[in-house]
Amino acid sequence: TMTGFEYHRFLNLVVDDGMSVTVIPVKLLYIDRERFTIQMPDTGYLLGKRQARRYACQGITAELGQSGFLARGEMLDFSPLSFRIRVAPCLDGSFHWLNPDQPVTLTLYRGQRIVFSDPCRLIDQTSSMSVKEIVLAPLMNQFHRFRGRKMRSPRVQLAPSSTISFEHPLSGKKVQRDIHDISVTGFAVREWDDDCVLIPGMIIPALTINCPGAAPMPCVAQVVYRRKEKKGLFRCGIVILDMDVVTYGRLSNILGNVVDPNVRVSEEIDMDSLWKFFFETGFLYPTKYSLIEPHRNAFKETYRKLYQENPEIAEHMVYQRNGRIYGHVSMVKAYERAWMVQHLAARPEPVTGRHTGVPLLRQIINYFEGFYRLPSYKMDHWICYYRPQTRFMDMFFGDFARHLRNPRACSLDTFAYKSHPTKSSVEPLPEKWLLKKFSSHDLFELERFYRNHANGLLLDVLRLGQDDADGSDSLEELYKRQGLTRRWKTYSLMHAQELKAVLIVNQSDLGLNLSELLNGIKIIVTDPTGLPWDILASAVARLTGIYEVEKIPLLIYPHTYLDNSGVSYEKQYLMFIMDMQHGKDFLDYLKGRLKARIRFLIKFLIRRYLKK
Repeated sequence: TMTGFEYHRFLNLVVDDGMSVTVIPVKLLYIDRERFTIQMPDTGYLLGKRQARRYACQGITAELGQSGFLARGEMLDFSPLSFRIRVAPCLDGSFHWLNPDQPVTLTLYRGQRIVFSDPCRLIDQTSSMSVKEIVLAPLMNQFHRFRGRKMRSPRVQLAPSSTISFEHPLSGKKVQRDIHDISVTGFAVREWDDDCVLIPGMIIPALTINCPGAAPMPCVAQVVYRRKEKKGLFRCGIVILDMDVVTYGRLSNILGNVVDPNVRVSEEIDMDSLWKFFFETGFLYPTKYSLIEPHRNAFKETYRKLYQENPEIAEHMVYQRNGRIYGHVSMVKAYERAWMVQHLAARPEPVTGRHTGVPLLRQIINYFEGFYRLPSYKMDHWICYYRPQTRFMDMFFGDFARHLRNPRACSLDTFAYKSHPTKSSVEPLPEKWLLKKFSSHDLFELERFYRNHANGLLLDVLRLGQDDADGSDSLEELYKRQGLTRRWKTYSLMHAQELKAVLIVNQSDLGLNLSELLNGIKIIVTDPTGLPWDILASAVARLTGIYEVEKIPLLIYPHTYLDNSGVSYEKQYLMFIMDMQHGKDFLDYLKGRLKARIRFLIKFLIRRYLKK
């Protein structure tokens, strides 16, 4: 084969730097099979300059679609303004089916991962009808990845400045950019026109946020806009699509400290100060402490793991000054796809009288805005138990549920709380009564009862009979990896083959929830008039042997069952459940309430000043 230089005729030296093409009419002095020698002239010719630099690609699969027409091939090169691909029709199609005057959908893959998929317009193509090279221009220069918000989360500029770094998903080259401003949901960077590589719609599977003095923060991101700011300079917006729980806590803490340095997210907390705060805010009262006291070492060890080891199953935020805590909120992952608010409280600073509830609530809103849509959290639902008379919690959760008036979006279920001894005699159930493992055959009757009675989200949270199909660790395995316990089993109480009640036996470490609502039995009575209390109590006694404490809580639904049975109980709990598809509505509602609260405080302070 003719592979040596001596079989070729040298014409010109052509230099393509991606931005322009330069032709230099050199003089050939010598050529042989392996080398050649040329003489460079003093001048060359610049043959046009592109609007944006082009970059070569390798290993990118291209798929072109238009109303049933499909072509596949490879991507050759790209710029922020256009793509060049080489494709052939598939599925016995023909390029005659491709209408160049109509938009097409271009999808680009690196391996099995989509890195771009958006509508484009066709601006040039070769004449071949078997394999074509096609040049496409993206139609969208900006799009909204998520639903719009009335008020955006605060953007901050970090000092010293932070950067992002990533391997470009199309070119494979390393890219680094300075961050102009950033929030928990995304950030903006700037690019010069001769070095633009960010394309609206492009997904970056492995982007790292680098803040001085902090560990690198990896995430999945997507470019959402590219906007010209001034001559030669473009601003690009990037949204965070996913980030693991621990990394998100670290990012939230960095940004939260800029907004209010007294609010800390997922930092190591002095446990003595936290216990003192629980007592001072009434969360730990004498009756509750009397239950904790015999097991205080186990409680303290659980809280040490939750608050000092920062596991991926728990998050917390405190408002703190000089080591003293004045506000606190914490969450744990309670079910496979549901997070539970453990505690939410604030108190004024004793010397200044400064209200801490408003700044804490503002930071909660900012934090919530970023995390609820991250896939790593597996957060389909957000739940919280609270006493009906706890006005602060009811204002935070209950008012929103009543405002939305849609139990399939946000529900409030009332449970009766009754403590029950774990060491009691186990009497045999009467004839025709049976306690067995819950089965799919019982699910229909349970759903029929609950839909007719409340039509809320309780069964969606419990996910009875459902398994996660994504191959990730179960919640029990996740807790076990952190040296903690979280599991539950479900049983059916039957009479003559008819379902009378469903009992969900929850187990967790002592103190995972200070009210032990994750370490007791939740009971849904599906036939309140056909289930005597003594039968239910006998069934409960058969299930309490697994617990190490003297008493466990029973949460019984509907709460009227015990009233109608003439059985006393200690208190009631409301169970707030929100479908996270309505997270935006919740944020908009809270922001409106927060603005109203701030206006009220300002007027109050003005009136007090004028009075003085």
